[in-house]
Amino acid sequence: MAPQFGRALRDILRAAGCIFVRQGKGSHEIWYSPITKRNFPVPVGIASRHTANSILRQAGLPKAF
Repeated sequence: MAPQFGRALRDILRAAGCIFVRQGKGSHEIWYSPITKRNFPVPVGIASRHTANSILRQAGLPKAF
């Protein structure tokens, strides 16, 4: 079974002050980053550490995985 990074990623985003905005199309959520002042998509199931780190970069945060 592949590791899932979704829960840990969301915990990091919340700790950094990011806010869940709404459910997006399909299996994505839309989040807002106060650091970059932009919205960014977060897939519900994240099985790749590269994807998780890319989302952190979009939020203006350093790599964590």
